[in-house]
Amino acid sequence: MKNRYRAAPVAIVGLCLVFGVGTPALPQTQSPNPGAVQKGAVVTTHAKGTFEVKLSPQEAYAGNEGLGRMSIDKQFHGELEGTSKGEMLTGMSSVQGSGVYVAIERVSGTLHGRTGTFILHHTGIMTRGAPSLTVTVAPDSGTGQLAGLTGKMMIDITDGKHSYDFEYTLADTP
Repeated sequence: MKNRYRAAPVAIVGLCLVFGVGTPALPQTQSPNPGAVQKGAVVTTHAKGTFEVKLSPQEAYAGNEGLGRMSIDKQFHGELEGTSKGEMLTGMSSVQGSGVYVAIERVSGTLHGRTGTFILHHTGIMTRGAPSLTVTVAPDSGTGQLAGLTGKMMIDITDGKHSYDFEYTLADTP
C-alpha cells in the first residue's frame, strides 16, 4: 500500500495538469476600449494568453500518505503579463483517476495595462478521470490599479501548452 502513495507527487502533477483538458471555453466577448468607458463604470471583459508553470514537490507531512504539497511558479504572457508564486495541496484517493487539489497563488503583473497584484484560488476535483476546476480571484485581494478586481480564470491544456481565458470585472477608476 505504501508504494502506491510514494508515487503520489508524480501522480498529482499529472492530475493537476489534466484538469485543464476539456475545460469548456467561456463565451467570446469583445474587450472594451478602456478609453471609451465612463469613470466609475464596471466593465466585464476577458484577458487571454498563455503561461508556463513549474510545479516543485515539497516535503510531505509525516503520517499523511496520499497527501502532497507543491510550490507553484508561473509566467503569464498575453493580455495578462506577469508572474505568480503559490502553494498547492493535493490528495489522491485509492481509486484510479480520483483526487483533489487546492492552491493559492499571488499574481503580480499588468492586466490590460493596469499594474498590481491579486490572489487566485484553485479548487480541482477529479472523479474517475472527469475533471472539475474552478479558479477565482480571492475577494478584495487586488492591489494598485487592480484594486476591486473580481473574476474567474479558465485554464486549457492542449498538447502540453497552457493557456488561460480570464473573465474579470474591474471598476474603471483612475
